Amino acid sequence: MTMFDPTTQAIVLLKVLMQGRIQRARRSEDGASAVEWVLISALLIGIAIAVGAIILKKLTDKANQLTP
Repeated sequence: MTMFDPTTQAIVLLKVLMQGRIQRARRSEDGASAVEWVLISALLIGIAIAVGAIILKKLTDKANQLTP
């Protein structure tokens, strides 16, 4: 992967967003609910990344099967 690969950029963006959420959760006075939101968000982001990777793989496989 290159630095400007869209997948790499998406992962970096998600990492930064999660770090921000974790920092806010640590500072929050509503500890339990903030932590729950962070965990739920992380789970949803993980699912979205997995689904995106599966779709990308299937599209790449189909594109490679095309004949010029």
